Amino acid sequence: MSVKRTQKINDQLMREISSVIHSLKDSRIPMMTSVVAVEATNDLRYAKVYVSVMGEADAQKGALAGLNSAAGFMRRELGKRMELRYTPELIFALDNSIAHGAHINSILHDISKKEE
Repeated sequence: MSVKRTQKINDQLMREISSVIHSLKDSRIPMMTSVVAVEATNDLRYAKVYVSVMGEADAQKGALAGLNSAAGFMRRELGKRMELRYTPELIFALDNSIAHGAHINSILHDISKKEE
């Protein structure tokens, strides 16, 4: 499969998964859960979904557990919404890039305060 088509499918999966996550009624998944990236394999059998969850480590682990328990439901919903030969199996992983960026920003802010 071409790289361009795979990227288009990844983008569409990201939009649809975000929509499905926000419609879930699991109390373990906070409202501040966002899909950062999706990487589907070339044969579209598996898709690794990187999610960002704002909050403490316990909240992040709980959200990941909630997402993994809802993976079958989400896969079925994706199958209804997208016209693909195979609906990929979803594998969720935490993405800490937003928190890491905020940490770096606070360090830079502290440095600029010290220089003044």
